[in-house]
Amino acid sequence: MLAFASVVIDVDSTLCGVEGIDFLAERRGPEVSTRVVALTNQAMQGEVPLEAVYAHRLTVIKPTRADVAALADAYVKTLAPGAAHAIARMRRASARMILVSGGIREAIQPVARALGFAEDALFAVRLRFHADGNYQSFDEHSPLTMQHGKPEIVTKLIADGQLPRRVLAVGDGATDALLRGVADTFAAYTGFASRANVVAQSDMTISSFAELATVVTGETEPHRE
Repeated sequence: MLAFASVVIDVDSTLCGVEGIDFLAERRGPEVSTRVVALTNQAMQGEVPLEAVYAHRLTVIKPTRADVAALADAYVKTLAPGAAHAIARMRRASARMILVSGGIREAIQPVARALGFAEDALFAVRLRFHADGNYQSFDEHSPLTMQHGKPEIVTKLIADGQLPRRVLAVGDGATDALLRGVADTFAAYTGFASRANVVAQSDMTISSFAELATVVTGETEPHRE
């Protein structure tokens, strides 16, 4: 019997070892990168609400379609060790899994599809581009651009029966930690980054996707030669 029927998984620095917005900023040079990384860290540490930095970072970077395609490749290349196997293992055990991210949907889609996530199992923020591929805007109505967006989405999915209890949420940042109390259990993921403020608010810590699969299924996988 599953220990958790549903799993809510963050993407940046959890499923994949990249912070998408920081990756895009690096493509604009060191000055932009320094500014954006500082803003990202403030939001991840919970020092400022996400909505205080979300639009500003994108306006500074102005990511093009080509930038987003490069980020999509980075997500694929930095997939957490053992994640594909662990996700397949949880899926075989009939766990319902979704990806919930404040990142860019168009960049996350390729890795999500490769891992077998349907379109309605990925929640992220869409960008808009001009015909020439230059940045236009983002979906300002997405809850995921706001500090409490993840709890809002997960609460609705639980109420609609799309996330059966018990629900485990796993992530590395301050917006993920807000899922504690919405999900039945919140696990701080420390495989890529360990943030003291997030660990302090967690019910448990998980350092790998193999460990995540064991926690979800309630079964230790037999050793494979």
